[in-house]
Amino acid sequence: MPLERQRVQDLEARCIEEQPPACTAGCPIHLDVRGMTDRLRTGDMAGGFAIVARFLPFPGILSRICDHPCELVCRREEAGESVRINDLERACVDHGYKASALPRLQRAQKRRKVAVIGAGLSGMTAAQDLALKGHEVVVFEAERHALPRIRAWKRPPLPEILIETDLALATAAAVTIRIATAVGRGLDIAPDRLLTDYDAVFLAAGAKASIVLAGEFGVSRAQDGRPEIDPLTFGTSHPKLFAGGSLRYTPAVYSPITSTYDGRCAALSIDRLFQGASLVANRDGQGPYPTRLFTRTEGYPPLPALPAANPARGYSAAEAQAEAARCFPCHCLECIKVCDFLAHHGSYPKRYIREIYNNDGIVKGARKANRLVNSCSLCGLCEAVCPEHLPMGDFCLEARQSMVGQGKMQPSFHDFALQDMAFSTGEDCSLARHQPGFTKSAALFFPGCQLAGSSPDHVAAVYAHLCDRLDGGVGLLLGCCGAPARWSGREALFRDTLETLAGQWRSLGRPDVITACSSCFSLLRTHLPDMTVRSLWTTLERTGLPAGVGLPHRTAPQGAVLAIHDPCTTRHEPDVRASVRALARLKGLAVTEIGDPELTSCCGFGGLMSFVSPRVADLTLDRRAAAGSDDFLTYCAMCRDNFARRGKRALHLLDLLFDTGGDPASRADPGFSSRQENRARLRQRLLASLWGEAPEPSTDAQPAVHLADDVRDLAERRQILMTDVRAVIVHAEESGDRFLDGDSGHFLACLRPRTVTFWVEYAPCDDGYQVFGLYSHRMTVGPEGRP
Repeated sequence: MPLERQRVQDLEARCIEEQPPACTAGCPIHLDVRGMTDRLRTGDMAGGFAIVARFLPFPGILSRICDHPCELVCRREEAGESVRINDLERACVDHGYKASALPRLQRAQKRRKVAVIGAGLSGMTAAQDLALKGHEVVVFEAERHALPRIRAWKRPPLPEILIETDLALATAAAVTIRIATAVGRGLDIAPDRLLTDYDAVFLAAGAKASIVLAGEFGVSRAQDGRPEIDPLTFGTSHPKLFAGGSLRYTPAVYSPITSTYDGRCAALSIDRLFQGASLVANRDGQGPYPTRLFTRTEGYPPLPALPAANPARGYSAAEAQAEAARCFPCHCLECIKVCDFLAHHGSYPKRYIREIYNNDGIVKGARKANRLVNSCSLCGLCEAVCPEHLPMGDFCLEARQSMVGQGKMQPSFHDFALQDMAFSTGEDCSLARHQPGFTKSAALFFPGCQLAGSSPDHVAAVYAHLCDRLDGGVGLLLGCCGAPARWSGREALFRDTLETLAGQWRSLGRPDVITACSSCFSLLRTHLPDMTVRSLWTTLERTGLPAGVGLPHRTAPQGAVLAIHDPCTTRHEPDVRASVRALARLKGLAVTEIGDPELTSCCGFGGLMSFVSPRVADLTLDRRAAAGSDDFLTYCAMCRDNFARRGKRALHLLDLLFDTGGDPASRADPGFSSRQENRARLRQRLLASLWGEAPEPSTDAQPAVHLADDVRDLAERRQILMTDVRAVIVHAEESGDRFLDGDSGHFLACLRPRTVTFWVEYAPCDDGYQVFGLYSHRMTVGPEGRP
């Protein structure tokens, strides 16, 4: 089914990266402080001013007298002192002023008339905002000058030229200011006349005058005589009358930025009134509020604020740049910091979720987010570090399931992994038997397909030990839990695979299942609730280890330690992790942690990441490998093999518990071909050694095929198996369908055994064939490939 819109919106709302920093949320008019400081720290004073001018109606005035509540909530105070935001605003005005950055006049669909009573900050802000929207605004001021309170400002006094420059912004927006014009009964302008001649009136004449006027306007008033003002819309009981400014506050707490906020909010309400829109809709973020944005402040050195060399003149451009550099990068991005998949695509979850949702809904055209959807390892680390616990991995899995359901999944992403799963569950590898000599099983050992492919000797040794230590018979189940089908979004295939496995389990009498693989452990417990599933590691801690088996870490000097890497599927399995550490202690090993086990990272195999985005998988592996200089100790076969593939010395816990000889930390990654061969040989070996069933001799003689190390690495990267290479060569030799390169003497041949065409460059040698190159593709070439 397609992704559900409500589900998408709920997840988007949980991503807090787009939430404002604390300073912006604490500012009544929400100045973009982060944007301003980002520009100042690069010396872009004009860019900083452009932001200031977009938010402050009178930038010259407010940059000097703002009471800066933003600084009270600045996160920099947790490591030093708050950033001097107001001083930086002033520096933007002083050193970056550009008339071209000032707001431009808009054209209203229907020009309306507004009367503003009072030319203070609140009234002038409302007037300018409404005029910029194209309305006709007249301001009535009883004093002889506009902004009388600002002209009398003493801390410090403001230059007259600065006030007049800012006032010119209002007059440039076609605001008419009628000074020395008092409003009131028996005065210059009667209140009734304003309500008749104008489409809306904003009352901002100061506390005393406004209380009198409220009575004359006949609006509802509180016990102290002040008009009852809606704190959201600034409306009164009269539909055309709005009120705000200092009449809402006592003089002792006068706040220039709050008065500015009142005027801006009232202007918004008046403009909505003219448009016939709701006055209350979508105003949840109006005014100061606590932000949801999480900002990690640990690790930053405590730094004091930078004082201006000349406080009266304010910051120089260089001083402003230095002070802006103290500003934290107030972003969340906790998931981006730990996940190479999320970082690789250059954005953050909220945008990814929308991109994936849009991608899911495409009927015709390119689905450009397909690789994004399928590159996630589904490991859950992003959810673990997210302050809101947003499950990006779950959403990517849902998107994959939707793509499969709509028939839109690209086969190339997962075909190889699913073919490998089919081989693991096929007759050459799968096995379900009671312990020799038993007709029922109290327990069932399920090693999983990857341990059987990586280290079949360990599977045999562990099974023998469990048979020796556990009563009631221990059955053996070889196969796959279906994880590749689950991770690829093919839910029906996953359910079919699980049902086959469950049928084998039921045929053996429903014994307790002991898993060596943490992915199997997690999937079986989640999707087969009737099955009792135990981890091999908790079982071994309980049963004990064979006497004399295993070895100390022979390659390490005395006193060396191993760093434990926990598989990502044990993130929420503290008992399993504890047993692993207990087993290490039983072997006398010193181990160290690589950070918080609950924040462990994926090895790149989970979610089939390495099949879809091998580069991202390598980045993920390399980051984890760099987290510790000691040899790694893990208990996941794919984790160990992937670390080995990237050159990180790593051991599997079974290397220490059951000695297989040599230097286990230097064991190479077996690769895809050897894993398949190991699974098939393990089944044959156990059938012969435990149940006396020797395999029938093969009648098909397979030619010896030799690959140099670089060619073998190429085959791994291109997901080409040795069985496919042999098939191409055998077909070419028997059919004669091949090209000869006269210069090199090499043959070039191809074969399409399924949906993939394999090409091999080879030449005969003394004991078989030497391969020099290979590649594959899904195109069909020739008439049969035409539409």
